[in-house]
Amino acid sequence: MVDLLDLVGRRQYFPIVVCCSTRDDLDSLCSSLSPLPFVSYSALYSDLAEDERAFILDKFRQVTTRWNQTNHTGAGNEDEVGKDDDRSHVIIVTDTCLPLLASGEPPMNGHLLINYDLPAKKETYGRRMATCLTADGIVINMVVGGEVVTLKSIEESSGFIMQEMPMRILDIL
Repeated sequence: MVDLLDLVGRRQYFPIVVCCSTRDDLDSLCSSLSPLPFVSYSALYSDLAEDERAFILDKFRQVTTRWNQTNHTGAGNEDEVGKDDDRSHVIIVTDTCLPLLASGEPPMNGHLLINYDLPAKKETYGRRMATCLTADGIVINMVVGGEVVTLKSIEESSGFIMQEMPMRILDIL
């Protein structure tokens, strides 16, 4: 995971969301990411104060806006590069802290969603995609042996076509 984030995180302003099921996984990921020089990260967890949560989500949405400006329209402001933090930004979130679209909270709109682990429920997988990812975003599922069956079940029930990750990940980003 750290090697993957070190590689994809070298893109300027790249908005990445990492979803995990437990707070222990979140804490472990946060401590593993601290040495990466090209990546800044924030964590959303259940006992975070509401104003801190809002600040983290607002900051991430600013990163996604800057990513869209510089990579989709080509209209990045050259004067701003270097003035602000131009690193990629990773937001690590547990399932319980995903934005609540039903209550009017906007989605995060990351360009890359990494499922650190697969959720037990197919609905949670769908919620991760709906709340974390742009329409043209990419999902990477980190899968271990026993989760292949769960992944195939999600693929069949959702209609998503999931492909194996290419050897050169930057080719799809």
